[in-house]
Amino acid sequence: MEEKRILFVSSEVVPYLAENEVSSTSYDVPKMINDQGGQIRIFMPRYGNINERRHQLHEVIRLSGMNLVVNDLDMPLIIKVASIPKERIQVYFIDNDEYFKRKATFTDEEGVLYPDNDERAIFFAKGVVETVKKLNWVPDIIHVHGWLAGMLPIYMKHYYKDEALFADTKIVTSVYSQSFDGTLNTEMINKVKFDGVPADAIADLEIPNYENILRTSVMHSDAVIIASEGVSPSLTKFIESSGKPFLPFTPKEKFAEVYTNFYKTKVL
Repeated sequence: MEEKRILFVSSEVVPYLAENEVSSTSYDVPKMINDQGGQIRIFMPRYGNINERRHQLHEVIRLSGMNLVVNDLDMPLIIKVASIPKERIQVYFIDNDEYFKRKATFTDEEGVLYPDNDERAIFFAKGVVETVKKLNWVPDIIHVHGWLAGMLPIYMKHYYKDEALFADTKIVTSVYSQSFDGTLNTEMINKVKFDGVPADAIADLEIPNYENILRTSVMHSDAVIIASEGVSPSLTKFIESSGKPFLPFTPKEKFAEVYTNFYKTKVL
């Protein structure tokens, strides 16, 4: 993977958030590519429960200051950056006081999903793309992890489809086992349609539950990785019948060889 550029976009990454399947893989795979001589960047949201002082986050003034429109409202974009100790890996954080200041990731103290998680996902997707444009850094692959990052493939294929910078960029989505019950705000489909995304491309978002968000993300990806043993049979069947190149579940100790081979032979 030497000299290949891979942009990892994840809803969670260790060491900034607690260890789970998404956050651990979102660290392990970039580290693997970095060790192989690839050029990588990682993007994640700057949730309020990330300790900025301990992790030495600092704002990048030249990248901040833009407003992103979400559902006809201007939302200021703040970009922060940190380096994972000992790894020389830069992590960019998408921040906004309205969406990410609260001291938790996806749910309140009662475990109830935040009502604006749909808008947070839209803002995150747009924030990543706009920042990469400002960096003028052209990724060969964008690899998406976690449902909150699931809007990125959709926006890349519609909202940003005419961006010359990404003309040859391929999108890979990793699908994990279900991480929330219920649905996001049922107005989500209208907020995405507001950005010019055709209704038939996002019909599953009429009911924005975990599986339908991932189905929509898969439909707009160039390749798919099944990243958990516990992905539901219905979602697994959808991936297998999607016509997209896909990689079955691979245990961590075999990542290096299998993921690299998949990138090289099925994606690039």
